Amino acid sequence: MEIVIIRHAQPEWVKDGLSVDNPPLTKLGFEQAEYLAKELRDEHFDEVLVSPLVRTQQTAAPILKAMSRDLQIEPWLEEIRNPIWHGTPQEKADAAWKAEKSKASHERWTGIEGGEPVSEFVTRINEGVSGFLQRQGLTRSNKELPVWETTGQFVESKKIALVCHAGTGSVSICHMLGFPATPWEWERLVIGHATINRVSTLALADGITFGLTQLSGNHHLPTNARTY
Repeated sequence: MEIVIIRHAQPEWVKDGLSVDNPPLTKLGFEQAEYLAKELRDEHFDEVLVSPLVRTQQTAAPILKAMSRDLQIEPWLEEIRNPIWHGTPQEKADAAWKAEKSKASHERWTGIEGGEPVSEFVTRINEGVSGFLQRQGLTRSNKELPVWETTGQFVESKKIALVCHAGTGSVSICHMLGFPATPWEWERLVIGHATINRVSTLALADGITFGLTQLSGNHHLPTNARTY
């Protein structure tokens, strides 16, 4: 089984000096989404699941059009929830992120004041990806190592795309690979805008594990269209 994690294209977080919540894509972002669609249009996917946020739906639109598919929202793919900054000066959000990065490592689990705590976000995504995998016939075993048991629902040849975010994508990948969680998964696995990331199952003698086969693949984007 292959799980293809696609990060959304460049969003317009700031407009006229003011923060935008749940932003749309920038002009470049829409171009990046078209490059993605051209890259992926000949691949067969059994499912294409999309985060409920605007930037992921706009990124997915040309991909789904190229594949003649309807939009299928997967709620658990939603990114970490920031404080409500909409309409406030950009400097307010910049200061909050700067303060967050100045914290000691163990203090970063609390996240930005007024937003979703990172500890709760990681738990939410881990539970979401576990439920998603369970529906595919994969359940985490009680072994010390990251081994998954299969049920009759597991189809080795299945291929699923998740159109999501740097946070949800990186936490999901780390969970599948069995990495102990940190409060900075999206900085540990750096995933660019409109990039392709691939995780595949690997059969063991006593179950299934996962291997990362591509991280932040951006060969489909012109050099001047690569953003983070």
